[in-house]
Amino acid sequence: MNLSSLGFFRSLRKDNHQFAVIGLGRFGRSVCSTLNRLGYEVLATDIDEKRVSEALNDEIVGHALQLDSTESGALKEAGIFEFDTVIIAIGNYIQESIITTLNVKEGGVPHVVAKASSEVHQKLLKRVGADHVVFPEYEAGCALARTLTKPSILDRFDLDPDNSIVEVIVPDEFHGKTVAELQLRNRYGLNLLAVSQDGKFKINPEPNRRLERGSAMVVIGCNKDINRLPI
Repeated sequence: MNLSSLGFFRSLRKDNHQFAVIGLGRFGRSVCSTLNRLGYEVLATDIDEKRVSEALNDEIVGHALQLDSTESGALKEAGIFEFDTVIIAIGNYIQESIITTLNVKEGGVPHVVAKASSEVHQKLLKRVGADHVVFPEYEAGCALARTLTKPSILDRFDLDPDNSIVEVIVPDEFHGKTVAELQLRNRYGLNLLAVSQDGKFKINPEPNRRLERGSAMVVIGCNKDINRLPI
């Protein structure tokens, strides 16, 4: 997440329990099923009647409608403009995605999240009013490249382009050493946030806690310093 996204996420209503999702491709279905599983009410739409039927049959949404989202009147009639947050998951049809985003914003929806399929698409979505743009293919590609080149990094959260929080497998060089002996801050410029033990994490581990081979630890710091770890 970059810092420019903070304003958007802060503006989301914490008491919002309803979402609309436009587009029932793989990304849209994933968003719907996750929201539904978390207990939120979801209204989904797609121009393809078969996709609408499948979403209802698979019970990943509470309600689903077949409509053309490039028609503002159809969106209004379906009640899309009454939602606080609308996710536009039409990533592969750029023209339809942009027109739909414009329609939804002009309809008064305060929070519009749109999926982009390219950097140009991302810029255009921002131009027509998307409040937050996601780029799943790009993000997945970056994550895959990092996993292949740094298999010891189990998970990663980018704070900004230069700093991250990462979960890594404890390096062999750290096995048997205490947190104090490692001196991560002095040697690597990193702060240790947690270490795993018996499938659970111990937050802010004590200085005398010993690290074990095969367990995991979570550190925060500059990416250049993280890359200096012996992993």
